[in-house]
Amino acid sequence: MNRLMSGRSILVVEDEMLVMMMIQMMLEELGCDSILAAASIDAALTCVAQKNFDIAMLDMNLGGYDSHQVADALDANHVPYLFCTGNVSEDRRVKVSEHLVLKKPFQFNALATALYTLLGELDAALPTS
Repeated sequence: MNRLMSGRSILVVEDEMLVMMMIQMMLEELGCDSILAAASIDAALTCVAQKNFDIAMLDMNLGGYDSHQVADALDANHVPYLFCTGNVSEDRRVKVSEHLVLKKPFQFNALATALYTLLGELDAALPTS
């Protein structure tokens, strides 16, 4: 599983610098080739509009604002994603119930398992030749 992300690109939307650095280190250990970071809704929307990603990780709360606009943009571009949150209460938003949610703080194995699940869904959706 240490090369799980080999050849993959990921957009990580996270506004806490230390959390972002931790995620980047974990993704590098998983073999991720391309990691693009966005710390605000505007930066994330720009990234989604400019680049096609394999998958994305999306913090639910960016600087006090709900990240649903970014989720909508990812959906419109057919980019699979998971949510990350430090919020311990159950979120009842529709998008959250339709996607994987990784509770912060998380360990390496939890991230690897979530990405493995997300990539499995992505690979299952690809047409076979």
